[in-house]
Amino acid sequence: MTFSKDAPFFYDSACAVTPAELQNLYRYTPWGKSRSCEEIARMLRHTDLCFSARVDDRLVAFCRMLTDFTYRASLWDLMVHPDYQGRGLGTRTLQYALSHPAVRAVPLIVAFSTDLGSFLARQGFVPRDGQMMLLRRPLEYC
Repeated sequence: MTFSKDAPFFYDSACAVTPAELQNLYRYTPWGKSRSCEEIARMLRHTDLCFSARVDDRLVAFCRMLTDFTYRASLWDLMVHPDYQGRGLGTRTLQYALSHPAVRAVPLIVAFSTDLGSFLARQGFVPRDGQMMLLRRPLEYC
């Protein structure tokens, strides 16, 4: 099998990323810039499923899911490095996550995003205004 130089390799383990790599990717988001390596390490330890993509061993995409593996799952932190945006990598990372055997049969997956609404709609997510309640604490937005 021949792979092109820029072909991404996908992973489904938190072990496939380091907190420092993920911190570097978070710095391109408006909501994750303040995350420390220590917080990211703790988050990775307590996240049910992590999905990532690498090109030439460089972390270029990531998302994670929290789930009960039966009824519900929530999608978080879907991001693609700016150098790789517009190439379908976000779509492929999301499809990889949604088709994972651990959540393939989960009937309801929710995504919380202010900046990916139109992207998520193209992937089949439907906006549900008024059905989410949010308690915001200042740590994430310092």
